[in-house]
Amino acid sequence: MMVQQKLLLVLYSLSASVLKVAGTKSKAKGGQGQFPITQNVTVLEGGQANMTCRVDYNDNTSLQWSNPAQQTLFFGDKKALRDNRIELVRASWQELTIRISDVSLSDEGQYTCSLFTMPVKTTKAFLTVLGVPGRPEITGFTKPALEGDSITLTCTTLGSKPAATIRWFRNDKEVQGSKEVSAVGKSFVVKSSLRFQVDRREDGVAYTCSVEHVSLPTPDMTTEVLEVHYAPQLDIAHSQIIPQEGQYFKLECGPKGNPKPDPVFWTKDGGELPDIERMIVEGRELTITSLNKTDNGTYRCEASNYLGTSSAEYVLFVYDPNALGQAGPDHALIGGVVAVVVFITLCLIIVLGRYLARHKGTYLTHEAKGAEDAPDADTAIINAEGNHVHAEEKKEYFI
Repeated sequence: MMVQQKLLLVLYSLSASVLKVAGTKSKAKGGQGQFPITQNVTVLEGGQANMTCRVDYNDNTSLQWSNPAQQTLFFGDKKALRDNRIELVRASWQELTIRISDVSLSDEGQYTCSLFTMPVKTTKAFLTVLGVPGRPEITGFTKPALEGDSITLTCTTLGSKPAATIRWFRNDKEVQGSKEVSAVGKSFVVKSSLRFQVDRREDGVAYTCSVEHVSLPTPDMTTEVLEVHYAPQLDIAHSQIIPQEGQYFKLECGPKGNPKPDPVFWTKDGGELPDIERMIVEGRELTITSLNKTDNGTYRCEASNYLGTSSAEYVLFVYDPNALGQAGPDHALIGGVVAVVVFITLCLIIVLGRYLARHKGTYLTHEAKGAEDAPDADTAIINAEGNHVHAEEKKEYFI
């Protein structure tokens, strides 16, 4: 009996411990599960925002959504605020989801989900509304601009939140502008300006304003092409490098200017073209059908627009093809040959001079023979006379 009572006591103690632990876990689960869970939401202006509140465990307690002004939007599945933009998506004991359509910047703020337990438990969710920047607009273009003018181009975009970024491009190369940001309510007005002096190189240049923002998948761009008016600038191109008699010859006057200078006037030596039958003017071109010596002279083209007048000249000299065909002496070749001959002559003179210098004084007269070995002057004279005697003996006579 004693053993049975001890066993019953042990089993009772174990059962009480298990029930206590289970009760503690259930309380912990219930306390944690009944705390509402939410998430912050970001949406573009004009879009839709879904606000969701969940609980893991709920003992039939209602959920409620309130706006930043603490106005109740939905209590369970019951709509409390008359706003057609707000509708119920899902309502249960574990979830309350509502949708706000056509979201505006004024809808931004902190929303509250409440679980009506004792005490009431709340969780906050922040709704962020991004202001989409308006299409950029470029102002300040004067069409046309005049060369030498100073102009300022300004790019403006409205309604961005946060403030947008503006970048400038001259054709494909980025250039820096000055930025200005101002707040209008909850959104921003962003401006960027470029200031420069206009010259003819700016004619036809494309200036692009690019707006970048977190709400835009790709930059929004606006482009304007600058038109610049400037005075004419002329040059003359010719068809032959060496004009020859009988050839076809053409001069082309290339006027550069905006507006384009037109028409082009041609003159020769300060007067009208002398031979209109051979000298044909078509637009900017002057064609001489068959050149001769009388065509020599100074040809001038002139053009103008409302900003000024410009001219260019070309001096024509007609060559005789026969004279060009007669090949004259090659002076370069002759000069080269002469130089080689002179060089060789100098070399021979130097060599001969050195040879003579080495053999100087090695030749003796007959009178000097034997004098080298004489001990004194008298003996040398006798030796020399002896040589003369022998010389007489060696003479041969012919009859």
